[in-house]
Amino acid sequence: MARFEELDWVETPIGAISLRRRRDPGLGVDVYEVKLDDEYLMSSLFTVAEEALATLGLAATPGDALDVVVGGLGLGYTARAALADPRVARLTVVEALAPVIDWHRRGLLPHAAELTGDPRAELRHDDFFALVERGGTGPHDAILVDIDHSPRQVLHAPNAAFYTVAGLSRVAALLRPGGVFALWSDEAPDAAFEQVLAEVFDGVRAHVVAFRSPLHDGPASNTVYVANRR
Repeated sequence: MARFEELDWVETPIGAISLRRRRDPGLGVDVYEVKLDDEYLMSSLFTVAEEALATLGLAATPGDALDVVVGGLGLGYTARAALADPRVARLTVVEALAPVIDWHRRGLLPHAAELTGDPRAELRHDDFFALVERGGTGPHDAILVDIDHSPRQVLHAPNAAFYTVAGLSRVAALLRPGGVFALWSDEAPDAAFEQVLAEVFDGVRAHVVAFRSPLHDGPASNTVYVANRR
C-alpha cells in the first residue's frame, strides 16, 4: 500500500476539501486527514475529544430512547461514540459538505460502515447553522456540535452569529426541557463564552479533555462545553 494517498479532492463553496491517507511508520498506523484548502481540519490521530463530545454530552442527558443531533460529521468519531450509547434511538448527523458524507457512504474511511449501516443513524446534507436558523426539526434530547475550531475561530464568518445569546437561544428552543447542548472547541475554556452560555442554559460546564499528542509526544487538550436547557 502506498505511504501517501489523496483519496478525494473536491471544490466546495467554502474552499477545496480533501481527504488524505498516510502511513505513519513510527506509530505503525494509517492516518486519515482532512484539509480545507491548506488548513488542516481534522486527523484520526486526535479523536479523544471528539469522542468525549458524545460521551460527556450524553452522560448529562436524562432519559431513554434519546433523539440526538450531531452538527458536523467529519471523520465520524463523535457520531459513532454517540451510537455506542444504548439509549440512543435516533441519531441525525448534519453535514454541510456533501463530499464528507460521500466519503462515509463510499467506505473511504475505516469503520464507516458502523455509522452508515446503523438503522438508527441518518446522514443529512444540510448547513447545521442554517437549519437552526430555520427552526430545525426538534425537539431533541441532545445536540452535539463540532464544526468550527472554537467559538472565536470559525471556519466561515457567518458562523460567528451562532455563538451569541440569540444564536444559542435558537439551539435551546430545539431541545426538550433538561436536554443537552454540547460543543467541542480546540481552545482552552473561554470564560466569556461560558458567560454567554449561562445566559441561555443551566449547569454550564467546560470540560478540559487532555490527551497525549503523538505529533510532538507531549500533552495536549481540547474543551467540551456541556449545558442543559432550562
